[in-house]
Amino acid sequence: MKILQKIGTFFKKADMLLLALCVAASLFGVLMVSSATRYYGGDRYILIQLAATALGVGIFVLLSLVDIEIITGRPELLVLFNLLFIGSLFIWGVEGTTGNRSWLDFSFLPFNIQPAEICKITFILISAKMMRRNERHISSPRSVGMLTGHLLLTVGLIIVASKDMGVALIYVFLFLLMCFAGGVNRYWFFGGIGAVALLSPILWNFVFRQDQRNRILALFDPSIDATGQGVLWQTNLSLRAIQGGGITGQGLFRGEVTQSGINPQQHNDFIFSAIAEELGVVGCIAVLLLLAGIICRCIYVGIRSRSYMDRLICVGVAGMLFFQVTINIGMCLGILPVVGLALPFISYGGSSMISLFFAVGLVSGIHMRPASDREGIYVRPPQ
Repeated sequence: MKILQKIGTFFKKADMLLLALCVAASLFGVLMVSSATRYYGGDRYILIQLAATALGVGIFVLLSLVDIEIITGRPELLVLFNLLFIGSLFIWGVEGTTGNRSWLDFSFLPFNIQPAEICKITFILISAKMMRRNERHISSPRSVGMLTGHLLLTVGLIIVASKDMGVALIYVFLFLLMCFAGGVNRYWFFGGIGAVALLSPILWNFVFRQDQRNRILALFDPSIDATGQGVLWQTNLSLRAIQGGGITGQGLFRGEVTQSGINPQQHNDFIFSAIAEELGVVGCIAVLLLLAGIICRCIYVGIRSRSYMDRLICVGVAGMLFFQVTINIGMCLGILPVVGLALPFISYGGSSMISLFFAVGLVSGIHMRPASDREGIYVRPPQ
């Protein structure tokens, strides 16, 4: 009986608009994954994506019903989870096609797991909880030091364990966005920019691999890959597909580049180019509208929440989605370097899909349980 009551509560109070947008984007993604993997034959990719979507919806429902205070009650345990989960790459990590050791490959699972993808969500929760504990002194050296230390510990572990700079950049962006939204004094940002400028030669020469440096430099110096068969190979294939799409595209399952299978990443990192080739500008706009709707809904829920921490969580989730969409599309258009970030809800990936529904499920839970008036505070209080 209690289960039926909770299900009834979910349908009455959960953010059904957000769920509908996410499911619509996911099903559209399944359709495009089906087209992008047709060359390889079989239904494995489609079945995994559908299973991940169904599991993600279940997680969305569960997190909508669970009070977020229960999840964030012990942030120390969340920090430990992140460290152990990312650290497991040292033991069970496998190297992908990009040279990053970002994945856990277990024989009993039909898909690989990317720890850093899942830990983005707990990173947002930990940061929001830490900021809530220090919200009256958010710009104090102690508060900023704790937040910065948490970032450096997490990002440092990701880089050492997986060498995945693309995912590490998401954490840096989330940190900056949440600090800004939380009201950290702007002088800390100026100081941080100065510190990065001073350390940039060290970061460039000792943190970035040579192939990663070439991906960035090739955007400004074509002579680095004059033949187009090196670091610009996937970018050139992506641009060829996009240019061939026109306004309405070549038709679903009819794209010249997509159906030839010459781009092995067209079902995940470069799925936007497959959409552009087969569905044209119309299809691209439809995808952007869906994703923009999800991001705007997360921001809307955050704005309406009276809780400082809840607002920060919504800002973090919206920022994470916005950053991934921007980088992925910029990468496909050849204006940003290839960093291996998926297009949210559209690209193939089991762990990515589950983590995304986990994130929006938190937003739905915030929508279901508005904070009391006594928790009211501006997200960015006066300096």
